[in-house]
Amino acid sequence: MYRQIYAAAVREHHVPRKVVIAGVALSDCGRVAEATPYALHAQAARRALADSGLDRSLVDGFASAGLGTLAPVEVAEYLGLRPTWADSTSVGGATWEVMAAHAVDAIAAGQARAVLLVYGSTARADLKAGRRTANLSFGARGPLQYEVPYGHTLVAKYAMAARRHMHQYGTTLAQLAEVAVQARANAATNPDAMYRDPITVDDVLSGPLIADPFTKLHCCIRSDGGCAVLLAAEEYVRDLAKPPVHVLGAGTALSHSAMSEWDDFTVSPAAVSGRLAFERAGVRPSEIDVAEIYDAFTYMTLVTLEDLGFCAKGEGGAFVEKGRLLRDGALPVNTDGGGLAACHPGMRGLFLLVEAVRQLRGEAGEDRQVHRPDGTLPQLAVASGTGGWFCSSGTLVLGRG
Repeated sequence: MYRQIYAAAVREHHVPRKVVIAGVALSDCGRVAEATPYALHAQAARRALADSGLDRSLVDGFASAGLGTLAPVEVAEYLGLRPTWADSTSVGGATWEVMAAHAVDAIAAGQARAVLLVYGSTARADLKAGRRTANLSFGARGPLQYEVPYGHTLVAKYAMAARRHMHQYGTTLAQLAEVAVQARANAATNPDAMYRDPITVDDVLSGPLIADPFTKLHCCIRSDGGCAVLLAAEEYVRDLAKPPVHVLGAGTALSHSAMSEWDDFTVSPAAVSGRLAFERAGVRPSEIDVAEIYDAFTYMTLVTLEDLGFCAKGEGGAFVEKGRLLRDGALPVNTDGGGLAACHPGMRGLFLLVEAVRQLRGEAGEDRQVHRPDGTLPQLAVASGTGGWFCSSGTLVLGRG
C-alpha cells in the first residue's frame, strides 16, 4: 500500500523521488575471445537485473553509448527492451557518470521507474583478431584539425599535462609510479582483475617509454568486458534482493576540446563536477570512505584526487605516497585495481559505479573489502569519471542504504 500511495503522490504532486542503485554486475572480463560486444551487454544486463531482484518489466529507461549505428536503439532491441526514456550521451570515459546523473534526474521527476545503464566492449579481442588497429582516432575535423597533423595523440595529451604538473609542483615520476604500484596491489586480491602480480616503482620507471614521461605501466591495460548498473526509484527498495545504495549527489562538467583552450593543464573538470556533487550531497571529501577514480593514466588519478578536494592543488604527489591508496590505506582508491590493472575495455566509467556499490554493500569479498578504522563497512563513496583528454567529468557521491 505504501508504494501505491507514494507513487500516486509523485504523479499528482510531483514530489521528487529519491533514487537508489538497485543492481550492479560485470560481464565476463579480461580475455574474452569468443563473445561479441552485444553478448557482453546482454550478459551484464541479465546479471544486474538478477542482482537487483526486480522484474525486467519494471525497466522503462535505458542508457548506452559506443555501440551500434543508432546507439542505444540497437542495444535496447538486442536486449528486448522498449524504453520510454533513453540516453545516448557520449563524452568518453565520463559517459556513465553523466548518464547516471541524467537517469537520477529522470527518475526523481517521475519520467522513469528504473533505468538500466549497460556497456560492453571487445577492444582487446578485436585488436588480436585484426578487426581493428591499435590506434584510436577521434577524426581530424573541427578543432582537432589544428592538432592531429602534428601527431598529437591521446596519450601525448595526458603526458603533456603530467609534465606540466611535474614542472609546476615538483611532482616526481616515482610519485606517479606509486599510483600504478598501489593499483596493482589492490588488484592482487580481485579474482576478476586481469593483472594481479605485484610491481614496484622501479618496474614502472624502467618500462618501455610510451609518451614522455609515461612508460607502459603508467598506462591502462587493454581488456574485454562489460558491466551494467540499474537505478530505480526509492519506492522499490522493499522489493530489492540486496541493500540499496543511495545516489546522494551528482555533478557534471565539460572543459575543452582543443588543448589550446584548456585554461590550466593541472586542473581537470573534476574540480567542477566534484564540487557540485559534494555540495548537492551535503558531504565533505574528508567524509568519503572509498574513491573510485578513472585511471587511464597514473596522472589522472593524482590530479583527480586534488580536484575532488582530497588534498590541495600540487600536493597530489605526496598524497599518493606511503600506501595511502591501498585497500587498507587512508583513502582506498580503485579498490578493484582500476583501469591500470583490473580491466579497461574502453569507456570504463561504469565499472567505477559497480565497484563503489559492491564496497558499500560489503560484498567485495573477504580479501579486499574495505572497512573503516572502527571495523564497520564504508558508508560513503565517490565515483568520478573522466572523458577524452580531461575534456569531461562526471562525479557521483553514493551512500550506504
